[in-house]
Amino acid sequence: MPERPERAKLAPVSDQMKAWSSALAAELLDWPQLGQKLFFGFTALYRGKTMFGALPRTRSFQGNSVAFRFDHASRAILDRMEKDPRIAAFNKKKRWFLFELSSDADLHQALDYLAAAFEAARTPKGTK
Repeated sequence: MPERPERAKLAPVSDQMKAWSSALAAELLDWPQLGQKLFFGFTALYRGKTMFGALPRTRSFQGNSVAFRFDHASRAILDRMEKDPRIAAFNKKKRWFLFELSSDADLHQALDYLAAAFEAARTPKGTK
């Protein structure tokens, strides 16, 4: 039987990131059509059936970062992300990005990016 390729190891999440993730999750609770599901150490964020973000719970993608996805990002949001040194492409092909938090002050910007990803998750395919 052929061996499976080894999966990337996900690091344990820091206590600080757990607190930041909890704060972000609490802010998202009242958003319409928002669903949250637990998987693989993360809280997956959905708008309807479309996953648009992930918050670390027990595992981390990279450092103290949250993940979000833009299938249909506007030119303005793409330009903004390109200029933001806290943004890294996690999986460019699938349009996933990471936002690195380093202080409580970054929570507002993380929420802004999650809101933009949430909004983009409702945009029908093929439109901008």
